[in-house]
Amino acid sequence: EKIRVALIVQKAALQFIDAAGPLDYKITDEVRQANFGIEPDELASIVHGHDIKRLKSHGGVDGIAEKVTVSLDEGVLSENVSTRQRIYGFNQYTEKPPRTFWMFVWDALQDLTLIILMICAVVSIGVGLATEGWPKGMYDGAGILLSIILVVLVTAISDYRQSLQFRDLDREKKKISVQVTRDGRRQQVSIYDLVVGDVVHLGIGDQVPADGLFISGYSMQIDESSLSGETDPVDIYEQKPFLLSGTKVRDGSAKMLVTAVGMRTEWGKLMETLNEGGEDETPLQVKLNGVATIIGKIGLTFAVLTFLVLTVRFLIEKALHNEFTKWSSTDALTLLDYFAIAVTIIVVAVPEGLPLAVTLSLAFAMKQLMDERALVRHLSACETMGSASCICTDKTGTLTTNHMVVNKIWICEKISNIGGNENKNIDELEIHESVFSIFLRSIFLNSSAEVVKDENGQNSILGTPTETALLEFGLLLSADHDAYRRQFKILKVEPFNSDRKKMSVLVALPEGRIQAFCKGAPEIVLRMCEKVVDSSGEVVLLSEERVRDITEAINGFASDALRTLCVAVKDVGETFNENGIPDSGYTLIAVFGIKDPVRPGVKEAVQTCLAAGITVRMVTGDNINTAKAIAKECGILTAEENAIEGPEFSSKSPDEMKDIIPNIQVMARSKPSDKLNFVTNLRNMFGEVVAVTGDGTNDAPALRQSDIGLAMGIAGTEVAKENADVIVMDDNFATIVNVAKWGRAVYINIQKFVQFQLTVNVVALIINFVSACISGSAPLTAVQLLWVNMIMDTLGALALATEPPNDALMKRPPVPRGASFITKPMWRNIIGQSIYQLIVLGVLNFDGKQLLRLTGSDATTVLNTVIFNSFVFCQVFNEINSREIEKINILRGMFSSWVFLGVMASTVAFQVVIVEFLGTFASTVPLSWQLWLLCILIGSVSLIVGVIVKCIPVERAAVKPKHHDGYDALPSGPELA
Repeated sequence: EKIRVALIVQKAALQFIDAAGPLDYKITDEVRQANFGIEPDELASIVHGHDIKRLKSHGGVDGIAEKVTVSLDEGVLSENVSTRQRIYGFNQYTEKPPRTFWMFVWDALQDLTLIILMICAVVSIGVGLATEGWPKGMYDGAGILLSIILVVLVTAISDYRQSLQFRDLDREKKKISVQVTRDGRRQQVSIYDLVVGDVVHLGIGDQVPADGLFISGYSMQIDESSLSGETDPVDIYEQKPFLLSGTKVRDGSAKMLVTAVGMRTEWGKLMETLNEGGEDETPLQVKLNGVATIIGKIGLTFAVLTFLVLTVRFLIEKALHNEFTKWSSTDALTLLDYFAIAVTIIVVAVPEGLPLAVTLSLAFAMKQLMDERALVRHLSACETMGSASCICTDKTGTLTTNHMVVNKIWICEKISNIGGNENKNIDELEIHESVFSIFLRSIFLNSSAEVVKDENGQNSILGTPTETALLEFGLLLSADHDAYRRQFKILKVEPFNSDRKKMSVLVALPEGRIQAFCKGAPEIVLRMCEKVVDSSGEVVLLSEERVRDITEAINGFASDALRTLCVAVKDVGETFNENGIPDSGYTLIAVFGIKDPVRPGVKEAVQTCLAAGITVRMVTGDNINTAKAIAKECGILTAEENAIEGPEFSSKSPDEMKDIIPNIQVMARSKPSDKLNFVTNLRNMFGEVVAVTGDGTNDAPALRQSDIGLAMGIAGTEVAKENADVIVMDDNFATIVNVAKWGRAVYINIQKFVQFQLTVNVVALIINFVSACISGSAPLTAVQLLWVNMIMDTLGALALATEPPNDALMKRPPVPRGASFITKPMWRNIIGQSIYQLIVLGVLNFDGKQLLRLTGSDATTVLNTVIFNSFVFCQVFNEINSREIEKINILRGMFSSWVFLGVMASTVAFQVVIVEFLGTFASTVPLSWQLWLLCILIGSVSLIVGVIVKCIPVERAAVKPKHHDGYDALPSGPELA
């Protein structure tokens, strides 16, 4: 909305300036010396203001090209790029400066409880110095301040590292390549390397990478909704040639001359006034924030009660000793200490580590997935993918390699086996000489791909895999592609899209006649044909018998898992109809069978999904027989009746859909609308969590409607990528399974952390509260509780939230929508572990002196140190225990997780330092080796208790894995066991 308003205001201002008459401008010496004839701002303003008068005054597009010294055929010369960048700027937007480390420190210091503790510490130092002098009066307050500094630094470092990770990922998101003509040849360059004067090639689904002018093209339509908010497409042609950065190509193709880059573009100027917001909270973070609020309120209640109990006991004792009227600074210090303990209980109770754990786990997963060729665009996609119960996948390029070759061809009523990349002459193919020329025209002229020379002078083809396969086949016939392109003039093009399922061109022949060529899906093109070329090369009527023979050949190709494609021609006459290309009266020339092999590892990946309770469904635009053959090869299709065509599905009533949807494994000949309909019904009727793959512009609605949109990184258009949650960089189905595995790891890791944290919360709150009520003192001091808080929050999150996934994760069913996050097994573990720790620490607190035979003036301090030490070691061993929620083998994979081992080692090392060397601040005393051994023993027993507790059976919501037919499966013997 802000962008739209800014654009309207800007356009109004430009119209006002235009009404005042043209502004004179002078060319600076710098521009003149660089051999350019137009100033950067003047050039940029022509496109901004859609100023056709000013464009004409500069000589139109050709005049502008001359003034920026570029040939529209040859493009920019590489040696001039740096000069153009110096004069006209770089194609980069001014970004908001990244937040520094000290900003994160400042954010961490804003925590209200920490501020209260800092005030307590300062007051404690003031009172302490007044009563006990230097340096003894400093110890308590300084201890709290040191602990706060440590907590703040660890939190800031963790947040800063995450921000760096997200910045890297954000940079990765913005990496877009565009096709340009440079040095006389077509090549791919990064969007950041574009310069003014570049000739850019645009096609359906591309994002316009800079402001520019239309040079030439066909049926060009632009979606400007990202700028203006208007959803109607804008036609672009010679009289309306203005293209704006950030808009999308909805239809057609064109060449564009770049006139403004970076901050001089329309998009760049608007971005300057708007700051992009950060990531929204993910659903899991929202859910956990709710949990944290409830726990925080419980903690606040306990803190108030603890403070009241300690204060009331203190006042009663003073009254009993007749000292109620006598108050000293020591009494004030005691009350301040009680208040600090109460505030620290709040610090411990408020699980601020929960959102941190989610962010940490997601950031870790995103980083790892980046290495595994998946770019996560939205944080929430990681966790949602872990709950995916259904994947609707494309066939081409996802299940198959997307490296296509012509394998078979039906022409002149005969089928020829091509066998890939071998040269075939006319005699071998048995193509009649009179047909051969038209056949090559249908390949070379009706194509969006281009044959270009690489740096070594070798031919290479730029285009979609299907177009590339056809052009490669044409070049194998030793034909001169460039000669055909020079000899014939293309008048009009209707590019292929997934709605039309065909591509058509109108071509002017040298003798003055016009021919239309069409290629596309057999069921579309065959319907448009009235004639066919027979075995003698003659054009004959397309009888029903011939249609049956051709359909049989098409089905034969499809049954061999070949993509089928028909090519046809029509003589239009000598008049060119502006309204469109004919869609009937064609003559069928040939049917191609194009081989696209199944990717290695896809079958295993599909089996992994089925074992994990994820139903895999193929949704493709291909022929149903081709789709069935590939689906069987991948292990997706189990019964012929589980395949359906898109139009047939969309014609069903809602009740009929409800009956058939669970069984559908393959949907062939589907349009984007069929795909959207299917996805919507899967989610609404059956409550499935649906992941959808897409690569085309028209897939955007289905990608948006799904729970997780997966765009293809290689074959995908920029529109598809922008509407997706995850970009699969290698277009591989196995990568999608990896995303699901990492999603599950994120969910289970956070569950482990929550289990660990709630145990610490329960024990710390109850032991301090009960002790305050009974003995009038809290065994755990403010400094000690702050240290426990750091173990629990930051270090615990680091250890448990960054565990990599294991194969066992994909042998369990997905978590359904609305499932409780804290499961019954988690409650069992929390309660069992808490009971053990409370019993041990309670016995030590109330009878520890007798049991340990502690005597002397420091007996209470020694006992409190033992309680503190035992409590910390219980948490250390409970952290190991929390690595598995249900399984007994808690050590599996632990020694390969360096992060986990590092956190464990550093926690123990810090604990030794605190107890043995920082006793002045932490209210501890050095312990004998026997007492150290006892503390470690108490902690290790908590590990054994955790394992024993896991043997207690609990009811859990049974989520049955699915067979590949979509129905719930009965558990097998091992699963029941």
